Amino acid sequence: MELILKEDIIGLGFKNDIVNVKSGYGRNYLIPQGKAVIASPSAKKVLAENLKQQAHKLAAQKAAAEEKAAMLQGVALTITAKVSSNGQLYGSVTNMTVAEELAKLGKEVDRKIIVLKDIKKVGEYVAVVRFHKEVSAEIPVTVVAEAGEEPVKAAVKEAPVEEAPVEEAPAVEDAPVDEAEAPAEE
Repeated sequence: MELILKEDIIGLGFKNDIVNVKSGYGRNYLIPQGKAVIASPSAKKVLAENLKQQAHKLAAQKAAAEEKAAMLQGVALTITAKVSSNGQLYGSVTNMTVAEELAKLGKEVDRKIIVLKDIKKVGEYVAVVRFHKEVSAEIPVTVVAEAGEEPVKAAVKEAPVEEAPVEEAPAVEDAPVDEAEAPAEE
């Protein structure tokens, strides 16, 4: 089902985008909530006319997004977290954690526009902040252990295995079995 979005929907698209969605999602959620309309030929013409009239406004929004992205240029985050002995985090580092760390630096960013998979191990990652459909900023995120909690790499030492001599059982000769001694099958 082809729809025209009336507002930004995270994970789907931005306002005035034409998207394809499953019929049930469009009929049961997007259209009744007023988040989208069916992309009929007449609706597409209206959209094109509105985009022509709003071109300068959209350019201003893009310029504002570029300014915000420039504000985050050169920012690198180091997040300390509690870590187990093998480098696994207790919990995870999410987009909310990244937004809080940016707020500590004086850079207010909505957590909903930060794209980041949940981080569950110590290491270096990249968070992407999507300010506009054409403007995004990448922030390097380094996750380190809290002071005094150095993750210990689990070293697996292979102990030499001594092979014990295996004694062979005496061979059993095939002997005729007496029917009287064999268990009765019913």
